[in-house]
Amino acid sequence: MNLTSLPPFISSILVLSLGIFIFLKNRKQFVNVTFSLLCLVSATWLLSYGIAYSIENKKLALILFKIGYSGVIFIPCTTAHFFFEFLKLKKPRKLVFSIYLLGTVFLLLLWFSSTFINALTKYFWGYYPSAGKFHPYFLIFFVILIIYSFIFLIYYLLVRKEKLPPLKEAQVKYLLLALFIYNFAIVDFLPNYGIEFYPFGFLPAFIFVLIISYTIIRYRLLDIRIAITRAGLFIAVYTIVLGIPFALVFLAKEWLIRTFAGNWWAAPLGLMAGLATVGPFIYIYISHKAEARLLREQRRYQDTLKQASIGMTRIRDLRKLLNLIAHIVTKTVKLSYAAIYLFDEERNEYVCQVSRDRGRIPIPKIDPDNILVNWIGATRKPIVYEEIKHQMQDYSDPQYKHLEEVMRALYAAVIIPTFLETKFIGFIVLGDKLSGQMYSPDDLDVFQVLSSQAALAIENAQFYEEAQEMQDQIAQAEKMATIGTMADGLSHQINNRFYALSLIAGDTIDTIKMTDISKCTPEVQEMVKQIQHALDRIQSNVMQGGEVVKGILKYTRKGDKAFEALALDQIIDGTLDMVQYKVKLSEIDIIRDYPKDLQKIKGNLVQLQEVFFNFIDNGYDSIVERRTTLKEPGYRGKIRISAAAKDATVEILVEDNGMGVRDEDKKKIFTPFFTTKVSSRKGTGLGLYVVRKIVIENHQGTINFESEHKVGTRFIVELPIA
Repeated sequence: MNLTSLPPFISSILVLSLGIFIFLKNRKQFVNVTFSLLCLVSATWLLSYGIAYSIENKKLALILFKIGYSGVIFIPCTTAHFFFEFLKLKKPRKLVFSIYLLGTVFLLLLWFSSTFINALTKYFWGYYPSAGKFHPYFLIFFVILIIYSFIFLIYYLLVRKEKLPPLKEAQVKYLLLALFIYNFAIVDFLPNYGIEFYPFGFLPAFIFVLIISYTIIRYRLLDIRIAITRAGLFIAVYTIVLGIPFALVFLAKEWLIRTFAGNWWAAPLGLMAGLATVGPFIYIYISHKAEARLLREQRRYQDTLKQASIGMTRIRDLRKLLNLIAHIVTKTVKLSYAAIYLFDEERNEYVCQVSRDRGRIPIPKIDPDNILVNWIGATRKPIVYEEIKHQMQDYSDPQYKHLEEVMRALYAAVIIPTFLETKFIGFIVLGDKLSGQMYSPDDLDVFQVLSSQAALAIENAQFYEEAQEMQDQIAQAEKMATIGTMADGLSHQINNRFYALSLIAGDTIDTIKMTDISKCTPEVQEMVKQIQHALDRIQSNVMQGGEVVKGILKYTRKGDKAFEALALDQIIDGTLDMVQYKVKLSEIDIIRDYPKDLQKIKGNLVQLQEVFFNFIDNGYDSIVERRTTLKEPGYRGKIRISAAAKDATVEILVEDNGMGVRDEDKKKIFTPFFTTKVSSRKGTGLGLYVVRKIVIENHQGTINFESEHKVGTRFIVELPIA
């Protein structure tokens, strides 16, 4: 095989490999099939011609050229067919059929007549066929189809530009670029008409296939300027690499023969090897410089985002952090819209925390069962709207349709997931760029770095907020504990005041009773009676106040008294005496459903009263929440206390028909500082934690609970029999 055979031979292998790869990537898509056919006929042309250049036998060379021309004939047919499929046009079946039919006619002329190609002519690169009388008609057919495809693409780009999404517009630009480069392959027809010009059509053919392969494989395309720059540099560099050795052979062949005799071919071959070695480095260097200049603005905002992501972890205020992220992204990248969604554990949904938009109203929340959330959780990668839309058009899978609808409703051009290790904590929604440019792979890489840093910063801010809230709850608990320790002293002081009031009122009443007021006027007598009645009321309230103080004292004391046999009624009566000052018992029904002769419990009265105080208090709050939230007609709250002996224990059930507990909160119900009450003023989250310790650790019992949201809650306590 001579030197001139190598370029088309190598190109044929590369083109065929690309065609097979595209076909295997998705053989069910007809656009992939048509492109693979285009690669097959192109590889047939290049391979046959490459071998034929090295053949000295004219008959064998002519057969190889006919095989190669069989591929050339169908290149315009498969090219046009591929464009129809790629652009998703209403398939013009008659036109496609006519194109392939005319190609078949030329194929028959090629093999069964000498009017298409005939005698071979010897050129410096080898034999080449001469054109027959029908060959010009094929050339016209070839040129018309290529020009038709070119004009159609320009029409599609210019006339329908308003309706084209950015991805489709970029794809059409790539096709135009590829077809423009492919036009240079027409130089291979010059030697058919006696013009001695080396047929370098293999080079534009290979670049054509390479660009289209890239377009099919990568729906997320680079800026078209980059592709044009790369293609131009590639052509320029490799034209030099391949052109200089051929120019040396063409212009100085006789000098080479005189100088190197029979080994004259070693000089251009060595020159080609040297240039081929240096060529890639030259291309990479020039390409890097050109891209750096073209992407200067893009690299600038990417660097800004990287720097911003580093400083995020120092911000502790969550709201300030989220606003800063949205502001930096929209201003730096110049976006039309941005929003940040974070998972809210209490509401069990992804909530829009912040958004920056131009007149758009964001969707306030996303359910965790939404297709978008499931998709992100499965892929853990950014989602590009144009890719999803393209997949929706290519596949019949309804998932793509649902995903496209959700992204369109979110105004999302790109969605960047935010993961903290394996935990999916939220996502960032990015709208279109104001410049109209597409998101590049580099953009998405930078956004993922930003998202990772944002996840850490968000975790830090949330942890700081939770720590602050916990500190407030601990401080509140300490205040309550302090009041508890002061209860003895306070009750003594209050009782002294009540005793003084009682004495004063009693003495005054006695004085009134011993005084004869019969001689006083009726007005005075009536006034004295009212004063006596007021003093009686004072004495009555003093007695009630004393009972309240006793109840508080009983509840707040630590319960150091030894364990004793306690009747359940005794525990419940003492609990209700105390809870009535916090809970409006008239608004609910307390139902005791247990036998009067129930076995007594071995326990500490004060501690067990605290347990049931929490049950009734929590049940009442849950009932109030259901009443105000659901507003059910005829609803009335009930707390049922039932009990029965069970082996060596008494099983006690405390049930309410309140709001119940959400599934996601059930595992945290006994956790310290966790509360489901609507505000921290209603609870510190310590009650059930303390209850559990009293039942399990102090009384060697068990405690469990069952709950259904919007139905009610049941606590199941087992305590030892006395």
